[in-house]
Amino acid sequence: MANHVIVDSNTHRDLKIDLGFGEELGDKVMSAFVVPEEFRSVQADYPILFRKDLESEEFAAVALFGFEQDENLFLEGNRWDAPRRPLSMEVQPFLIGRPADGDGPGQVHIDMDHPRTGAEDGQPLFDADGKPTDYLDDMAGKLGALDQGFRASAGFFDALKRYELLEPFTLEVSLADGSKNNLVGFHILNDDKVAALPSGALGELHEAGYLLPIYMALASLSQLQALVDRKSKRMGLG
Repeated sequence: MANHVIVDSNTHRDLKIDLGFGEELGDKVMSAFVVPEEFRSVQADYPILFRKDLESEEFAAVALFGFEQDENLFLEGNRWDAPRRPLSMEVQPFLIGRPADGDGPGQVHIDMDHPRTGAEDGQPLFDADGKPTDYLDDMAGKLGALDQGFRASAGFFDALKRYELLEPFTLEVSLADGSKNNLVGFHILNDDKVAALPSGALGELHEAGYLLPIYMALASLSQLQALVDRKSKRMGLG
């Protein structure tokens, strides 16, 4: 169970964070949450897919790292084989917390039970004078960007639903040895429907800042074959 507390200089003066990569640090995951504002950077390395919550019927976007539960094809031992990671991965073990009533500015919280927390030789949160390190300031900035992106994403997903641009997606993963696996449970943008949008709809989406992330999500699908190639290589087939 997560153990979230507010970061403060008195309690966490000597706390350090492990900045490495590895299965033992929580990196062995199939996907990670992404917000539309980061689609442009994410699409260069990862396919961007969409998941629908069966209870709320709300959509969220994810960057795909693998084709099976707990599979991360970008994780190679203690190395992450891509120049950038989604913000939701970058900010671990930190998160934004708010008062119980939901009002007021966000606060930097830390999960004290996260495997990155409490490293002996990791990155400190505060300097000898109790001031935040550049690292903690950077994490606060990324948390703010992620939180802002999440709050702004509701309108984006409303627009996708309004114009019926999302469709269920099944991918048959054919590996070099002839074996096949199916990736199910995701949605993607329908490029034909995007291309057929009338000028008024395109203008509305552009005005709202939604057109660029739509195109970036479509462009990211070219990374699916690269991910299949990673899978084959991981299995010693290519």
